[in-house]
Amino acid sequence: MSSPDTTEEGLVEESIESQEDLIIDEERDVLVESIKKDLGSDFIDSHVTPQIDIWIRVTQKAWLETARVLFEKYEMSFFNFLSAIDWKPSPFGRDMDAAIDNTDDEVDIESEMEWGVTGGEKRFQLLARVHNPVTNIGINIKADLEGDFPEVETWIPVYPGANWHEREVMEMFGISFTNHPNMVNLYLPTEFEGNPLRKDFPLLSRRAKPWPGIVDVELMPGEDDDETEESGEET
Repeated sequence: MSSPDTTEEGLVEESIESQEDLIIDEERDVLVESIKKDLGSDFIDSHVTPQIDIWIRVTQKAWLETARVLFEKYEMSFFNFLSAIDWKPSPFGRDMDAAIDNTDDEVDIESEMEWGVTGGEKRFQLLARVHNPVTNIGINIKADLEGDFPEVETWIPVYPGANWHEREVMEMFGISFTNHPNMVNLYLPTEFEGNPLRKDFPLLSRRAKPWPGIVDVELMPGEDDDETEESGEET
């Protein structure tokens, strides 16, 4: 039951959640329970959106074993992608966002980390998705990573298509993959310092010139120059 202070948006979210609770997705629920038994204590958490998708979170040491289990036992033979997430709040706040998007008067640089579906405990998480093309069921896998420059086993022995994805994660996030056959940069010069997709990497070019898209903004019908200037848009 909602409280008197519940907003209209909150009521909508509660309604959606209650409707999801009424939907039973036995096939995905059984799959999650089976994977949980296979991985044992290395299985941390899971979430099922009925009739839509599955998320699981596993330990770092079980990252490769999870891939093997999903491929060999559950026939998740299609590799979709592999990437990483840096949950650390940017120390720059929205200072480097486009002026048209920056609506915050004050920047709170002391924000705590907040994790997405299945939660988290560390700054960095690996994220991958695989799919069973026969049952048409996919699964998203997450793993918390230890340390500022984590290392984890490569997925290449199970999913060779992870090769370039892992190189991109190494280059952009500073996460290395043990036993990867060619852990070299994809995009940046070898001597480049830093990892551009880390939240604490300064995007200096955004200070040097306006962010693309905030110049030559056309007025919407009914707007005048004064309204445009107040909203922070440039014409």
